[in-house]
Amino acid sequence: MSEPVNRLISLDAMRGFTIAAMILVNFPGNGDHVFAPLKHSVWNGLTPTDVIAPFFLFIVGVSIVLAYTKRLEKGLPKKDMYKKIVIRSFKIFAIGILLNLLWDFNFAELRWTGTLPRIAVVFLACSILFLNTDWKKQAWIGGFILVVYWLAMTLIPTPGVGKVMLEPGVNLAAWVDSKYLPGTMWQGTWDPEGILSTFPSIVSGITGMLAGFIILSKRTKEVQVIHLMVLGFFMTFAGYLWGLTFPVNENIWTSSFVFVTSGIAFMALGAFHYLVDMKGYTHGTKPGIIFGANAITVYVLGDVLAGIFYGIKVGGESLNMHFFNVFTGIGLGEKFTSMLYSLIYVCITFIPALIMYRKRIFIKL
Repeated sequence: MSEPVNRLISLDAMRGFTIAAMILVNFPGNGDHVFAPLKHSVWNGLTPTDVIAPFFLFIVGVSIVLAYTKRLEKGLPKKDMYKKIVIRSFKIFAIGILLNLLWDFNFAELRWTGTLPRIAVVFLACSILFLNTDWKKQAWIGGFILVVYWLAMTLIPTPGVGKVMLEPGVNLAAWVDSKYLPGTMWQGTWDPEGILSTFPSIVSGITGMLAGFIILSKRTKEVQVIHLMVLGFFMTFAGYLWGLTFPVNENIWTSSFVFVTSGIAFMALGAFHYLVDMKGYTHGTKPGIIFGANAITVYVLGDVLAGIFYGIKVGGESLNMHFFNVFTGIGLGEKFTSMLYSLIYVCITFIPALIMYRKRIFIKL
């Protein structure tokens, strides 16, 4: 496929570095030896790793505004757009489920949630919202969802417990998952991408749409960058204030978590917009642009290749453990070796991304 015209290169760069970061944290040399910033928070709190998933959803929101604004301006019928939106959402969801089935095809223990299924749901909800509302209504809807979720999680006692709980596995979101979420849950009795937490995750996409409106505004790029940075700062600050009553938590995707991570995403997009679109500094961001041009393809390749590097045993050990044992055996630190393996794995996934980019192959679902 040829490259779509009028792409926002800064968004490709941001998307690509986000994909690279996800591969980095998902595929360590040894999962028992990982630097703290490359791990998710155990419960409350925020690490750099916790920011990756909301960045994806934020970028989905920005992309929706950029893509569908052009189609609306061309006068394309909404009926056709709805059809393509539903089909694309289904394909993203289906690929996520296939990755969950990868290598064992155990339908009895299938997990119906995950990164791609959540992206599919957020894309579907935000796209339909975009086609039927303006940015002000989107902001109000997003705020309403966050407030209702906050009140529900902090005022409704967990059934069977008799009091409000925000602890792992015993909060309202976990109870809803245990009752209504089919299949296997990531944490046994609850899932970080469960039913209730999907609603605030949609707001992560809505914040991306609001950023997209800033990018498409008639303001100068300098003013756009200022708006992105200032809004991002105040959202992050407000999120941490909200966190005093509703802790910043990725596992249940708290409202404060949405504000903090979306604020950081606003500022990151502002930085990329300044460096890439305004100043033309593409040299240092080129790897991100290459990754970002085929983001979902690279994500899928990372999971598929993991079956080789982590699944195939040679001499009783997987390739990643051979690497880990050899380099720790010559004196390298365990956590450093684990991170070194992750970096090499990112480079391995970069090879097909580079080939596709040079051949101008851009795979869109």
